[in-house]
Formats: sequence, C-alpha cells, structure tokens
Amino acid sequence: MVGLSMFDFLWLLFALPIAGALVLLFAGRWMSLQVAGWVASGAVLGAFAVASMSFVSLLGMPPAERSITIVYWEWMSVGAFQVPAAILYDPLSATMALVVTGVGALIHIYSIGYMGHEPRYRRFFFYLNFFILAMLVLVMSNNFLATFVGWEGVGLASYLLIGFWFEKRDEQYGWYADAGKKAFLVNRVGDAAYLIAMFIIWTSVGSLAYDVVTHDAAALPTATTLLITVMLLFAVSGKSAQFPLYVWLPEAMASPTPVSALIHAATMVTAGVYLIARTSHLWQLAGPMSEVVGWIGILTAFFAATLALVQYDLKKILAYSTISQLGYMVAAAGVGAPGAAVFILVAHAFFKALLFLGAGSVMHATDGVIDVRELGGLRHKMPQTYLVFLIGAMALGGIPLLSGFWAKDAVLAGIAADGAFAIYAVGVVTALLTAIYSFRAVFLTFNGEPRNQHVYAHAHENSMIMLAPMWILAFFSITVGWVNTPFALALEAFLEPAIGEHEKIALFLELIVVTISTAISLFGFLYAYARYIRKERWPLTLASWFAWLSPALENRWYVDRVYDTVIVRPIKAVSGWLAGFFDPKVIDGAVNGVGSVVLDAGELVRKLQNGAIPTYALSILLGVVAVLLYFLFVA
Repeated sequence: MVGLSMFDFLWLLFALPIAGALVLLFAGRWMSLQVAGWVASGAVLGAFAVASMSFVSLLGMPPAERSITIVYWEWMSVGAFQVPAAILYDPLSATMALVVTGVGALIHIYSIGYMGHEPRYRRFFFYLNFFILAMLVLVMSNNFLATFVGWEGVGLASYLLIGFWFEKRDEQYGWYADAGKKAFLVNRVGDAAYLIAMFIIWTSVGSLAYDVVTHDAAALPTATTLLITVMLLFAVSGKSAQFPLYVWLPEAMASPTPVSALIHAATMVTAGVYLIARTSHLWQLAGPMSEVVGWIGILTAFFAATLALVQYDLKKILAYSTISQLGYMVAAAGVGAPGAAVFILVAHAFFKALLFLGAGSVMHATDGVIDVRELGGLRHKMPQTYLVFLIGAMALGGIPLLSGFWAKDAVLAGIAADGAFAIYAVGVVTALLTAIYSFRAVFLTFNGEPRNQHVYAHAHENSMIMLAPMWILAFFSITVGWVNTPFALALEAFLEPAIGEHEKIALFLELIVVTISTAISLFGFLYAYARYIRKERWPLTLASWFAWLSPALENRWYVDRVYDTVIVRPIKAVSGWLAGFFDPKVIDGAVNGVGSVVLDAGELVRKLQNGAIPTYALSILLGVVAVLLYFLFVA
C-alpha cells in the first residue's frame, strides 16, 4: 500500500509471539513435538525479521529524526491521567529488540533438540514465547507504566520457567519450585520500588511518557530526582541481580539450560540495565547517585567474580559470571557511560548465551553431569562444543579482538574518563578474575584427562540443531565488538538520540586502557593454563596468598547466611507463631466464639418455641404488659 513504511508493521513484534503462544495453547496437543517447537521458533524468527528490517529503516533516517512514537489506542484515561498503548522506536529500543528476538530465536531453535524428551514440551515453548513477548513490551513501550507491564511479565515468565521442573528435588537446589519462588519474591522488592518511583514521577511531572519526563526532568528539585533514582536503583538491583538483591540468580540455575541462557543473556537480567540507559538523564541530575550506582555495580562485579572462582557447577560459574558482567553494565551506566553499558549488554548477550548453551550441550551429552570435577578431556568427544565454548570463554575473558575485549575496554575507559579511578582499579582486578575463571571452566571441562571414566565413555557430540545456534552465537561473539572499537564508536554514536551524547574519550587514555586490559586478560589466561593444564607451582603459590579468604568464598561471603538469619528465620518464626497460636486461638477462637454465642442464643429461643399453648398465652400476656408499661411510664 502507498505510504506504508516498515514502522507501520512494528506491531508484528508483539503479534507474532502472541500468535505462536496461542497456537501452542489451543492447537499444540494435535501437533508433533517438532512442529510445536518450530511454530514457537518461527514466531520469534518472524519477530526478528521485523526487528531487522525496521532497524535498517531507522539507519536510513537522519540521526535527529531517529525517534518515532506510534500510538495504537488510548489505554488509560482517568481525568488528567492519560496513558496510551504506544511504542517508542528509537536506537535504544531498536537495539534491544534485535538482541531479544535474535538471541531468543537461536535459543528457541536450540531448545527443539535439547528439550526433545521433555513431556511438557509444548508448555515449555509456550512459556518461551510469552517470555519474549513480555521483554518486547518492556523495551518497546514509550512510558513507565507500559514498561512495568513487561517488567512484571518477565518476572512471571521467569517464575514459570525457573520452576519448570517443579517436581524435581536435589541436594544442591532443594525443590526446584522453590528456586522459582525465590526469584519471584526477591524481584517483588524491586518491583515495589519501581511503583514508588512511578508514583513520584507522575505527581512531580504529570506524565509517565519518557519523552515528557526527559524534557521536564531538569526542572525537578534535586531531592525529588534523588528519591526517584534511589527507588529505580532498587528496581534495577532486583531485575539485574545487583547487591544485595542478586541472591535469586544463582538459584535460577535449577531451570532448563535454555532458560538460563535466555534469562542471563537476552532478557530478564538486562531489563534493569535498559532502564538505567532509558532514564540516563535522571541519573545525571541526581547528584551523588551516579557515584553510588558506579560503586554498587563494580563491587557487585568484583564480589561475584570471586565466587565464580570457587564454583564447581559449570552453570553456577556462568551464573556468578552473569552477575559480575551485569555489575560492569550498571557501573558504566552509573558513571555516565550508558553507551558503553549498552555495548557490553549486546556483546554479553551473544557470548553468555553461547556459554550457557555450551554448558547445556555438555549436560545433554553426559546425562546431566555438570560438576567440572567429574568432567575433563571432553574436547576429544565433543570437538565442536569445545571450540564454541572456548570462543565464548575467550570473549568473556577479554581476549583481544573478541567482542568481550572491546566491550570491557569501553566500560573501563568510560569509568576512567569520568575520573572514578578507584572504581576503575576494582574493575581491572575484576577483569583479571574474569579471565581466570573463564579459562578455568574451559580447562576443567574439556582439557586434561577424564576424571570420571563412566561419564567420559558415554559423552558424545550433539546434533546440528543444537550446534548450529551455538556456531552463529560464536560468530557474533567474535565480530559484534567491531562495531564499537575505540577508533569507530559506531554503536555509541547510533545510540546518542536515545541516551544523549557520549563523552569523547582521549585516544591516549583509550590506548592506556586497551594496553592494561590486554595485559590483564593474557595474564589471566596464562595463570589458568599454568595451573590447570601445566600444573605448575607458581599459580598455587600465588593462590596460597589468598587462602585466608577460602572460608568466606566457600560460604559465598556469608550473604545468604545473613539473609537466612535476618529475614528468612524471623519470617518463619512469625509465620509459625501465627499458624500455631494466633490463627487457631485468636482468629479461629473469635469465629468459633461468635458461633457458640449464636448457638446458645438459638438454643434458648428454641425452648420458647415448645408448641405448648400456655407458653404462647404467657408470652402474649407479657407482651401486652410490656406495651402498657411503656405507654404509662415512658411515652
């Protein structure tokens, strides 16, 4: 039709996952497993095609015009409170849509093979489509309230998927259903803070639309802006697993591995980082909050990296790695480098999805064995999985020229350019730890001699439907960083209409940061190689200097114990008292007491209704006497 543009079809981003989910819900029982899997995957692939073509159309526009608001209908209209059902399509939402649908589609396809023997196969893909839909609503909406709908949607989807194997129980996770509950409840803390921030924004600005809030934010009192950003920080900490609300994410490893890849790479945990980038103008006006956010992010990154060093569950290593990488993103956004934060978000989506799918490939080939102490030597049995996992680990570890190297360099350069050299120093140490645990995971899993002959004998390479998505992710784990090298900050320049102009970093400073990053990542590789492959003594000597930290690391810095002592046990004690005393004695006692009074009164009245005529005559006489006395002495 004449006059139509690609932007007129953006509604298909939501319609296709909805259609896929509805087809599975109402017609899935009549489909074969393969067909059901491809229906769900095809819906997300279609959404990716729409996102890609719209992205190309946006690139063809002048930078100043790359912000399009499309209103579909008036969603809420109560007096002055007006909220439309509308999307904001700009460089930030376009980038997020590409990541969500692109990585999400690859995870869907991988799941066709990985979940092939799952009895609730169709339900699983229904949940995946719903997850993608919720995330798209979150990143595409033009106002805080509609974003909150997607925000809550990914929370619900994560609860359903983390606890997907709700009937399972083991020593490590307990009941898998409890892991889903933990994620859901911890996120409610952040969600409550999001609501408070939204209420303050509405009462202060009179609108929840991002463009209006951006325009009017400078006129807000500093105290108001500070309160808004404090509440948003709690919201971000819940969704993006920052201290102290990160505790749900390691337990989320109870989910099927494709879910871990989806949550940790392209969807839920990136929502908080997206929110900071979308509201970057507020953080710049909030005085000390920028530095606070920077410190929370970088300390979370360091804290999680230390824990990744001592994990033996391959998925737990990657889980703490995700927390650490999210810390980098939050730190960058906090110190005024939201472009670098989005850059590492994009790069991380590819290499972390690759690593989780690689871990799933190992689990699939070894009948669920994921303890690296039981593995070793698998590169001979699983050469393709080994290669792609190695590429993902190299990107995560910051090996030069891969995406993770450029992304981490952008974050550290942004922090250094802001003058936050203490935060930068912690970031450099964290980068060293990242390189060590990345290659530790590779070497213990794939290199050396098999440590369990039974596991090794049964290991095998997986089918191409699982390998192909991993190879595609490996390709982008290598190349996606090239769009934002220090010499051509193409992504950050593209994002400027949405997040504001980025600070130009001096080339001299960039070169210093690149040199340090290179040295750090290579030293981390050499340390891991010398310790886990060559078995040399110097890495053990170096590690012995920090042996005094072992009890703290093995107990996860005692944070979970503090939560258990301060929050969990008191709540259980109060709940036990309520269930054992207050409920039966007070609540039930009051109800039963009222019932007893009514029964006793009924029994008394029943005796008056005995069917004897003299009793009724006496009642009439007493009534007449009472009426006469009333008129004689009262009326």
